[in-house]
Amino acid sequence: MSKYHLYGIGNALVDMEFELSFDQLEALNIDKGHMTLIDQAQHDELYSALSDLPTKRSCGGSAANTVIALAQFGGNSYYSCKVADDETGDFYLADMTATGVDTNLSQQTRESGITGKCVVMTTPDTDRSMNTFLGITADIGPGELDATAISESMFYYMEGYLVASPTGQAAAIEGRRIAEATGVKTVLTLSDPNMVNFFHEGLMAMAGDNLDLLFCNREEALDFTKSDTLEAAMEKLCKLSKAVVITDGFSGSTCFDGNELHHIAAVSAHAVDSNGAGDMYAGAFLYGLSHGMDYPTAGALASLCAAKLVSQFGPRLRPEQTRELLQEFTS
Repeated sequence: MSKYHLYGIGNALVDMEFELSFDQLEALNIDKGHMTLIDQAQHDELYSALSDLPTKRSCGGSAANTVIALAQFGGNSYYSCKVADDETGDFYLADMTATGVDTNLSQQTRESGITGKCVVMTTPDTDRSMNTFLGITADIGPGELDATAISESMFYYMEGYLVASPTGQAAAIEGRRIAEATGVKTVLTLSDPNMVNFFHEGLMAMAGDNLDLLFCNREEALDFTKSDTLEAAMEKLCKLSKAVVITDGFSGSTCFDGNELHHIAAVSAHAVDSNGAGDMYAGAFLYGLSHGMDYPTAGALASLCAAKLVSQFGPRLRPEQTRELLQEFTS
């Protein structure tokens, strides 16, 4: 029996989320709907421009949100990441520990430096635009891996954003090799259209030749495969991974479980903020798979939870909300 249902590796970022109007976003010259990497000076300038607006701070990063979601359902998660020995790193570790997720951070001496930060800007159309200063997480590497924890997991989950860092990509690939050698199922999320468009070969290297499950959204799927339709994209992605899940907002999602193709209907919601929706979907889906659900059932749970998430502000549900949704779904 596995100790962990999910082992994730990704960037450790303290998310700072702001609600902006379209005019405010345009005035800041932000690449709408995408994640853009920025340096410290750009981060400080942007944060200063937004400092008068209300903000919510939480430990984050895409894969972090996914492993936390699975833990909130009652699953066991482990997260490999890198933060600095600074106040922001202290906050990240405390916030992550409070979620019940095990990490490598408690086993290592944190280095001096600056912990990564992500400025998340949501607009009235529920879209989220992210400007990310990676800080010390740009140096995440194989040293942050816990080979024993990987081998004791059901799924090994790689965040596509790691492809932007040579050491991060190397860590993800080394972790995948450990997982494959010990019979752990491997999972990759493409994460963002910019990652797909600028780091295609790197993502292919992270996937390897024996990927078990791939998560992506419609835009990522079309861009990654250079396809005009989701049907064509799915056909190509099924050559890369044994199973594939493509989310498509209010149109629902499509998954291939290795044998059959399934369409999963979206759950109706009054959306106010799409930040973290894909991460929540993946966390709920992997919880379902790790607890005996088939793909359509896991997808239905994931759709329900993603709909709840987009109906409120912030990248994560509260633990009690997650438990209530699971009870509602299984009753």
